[in-house]
Amino acid sequence: MKITAQFSVIISAIFAVMCFGVAITGYNGLEAITDPAQLADAKGFAWFWAFLGGVAIVFGAVGIWLVRTQKESEED
Repeated sequence: MKITAQFSVIISAIFAVMCFGVAITGYNGLEAITDPAQLADAKGFAWFWAFLGGVAIVFGAVGIWLVRTQKESEED
């Protein structure tokens, strides 16, 4: 199965939105946790998903750059 550059950008955007959604949900649930160990674990969980969302944004940006540079090279 081949994935085009445009499709990879769309998939990375969807994945980033999902990751940031999980991270925001994790951050919103922190106030209900009273145990310090569970609070630290929950913060780590939320930061991990925020990191994954950031990675998805970077890969999406690289995909956009690849699509634009390929279109420019085809026009030359």
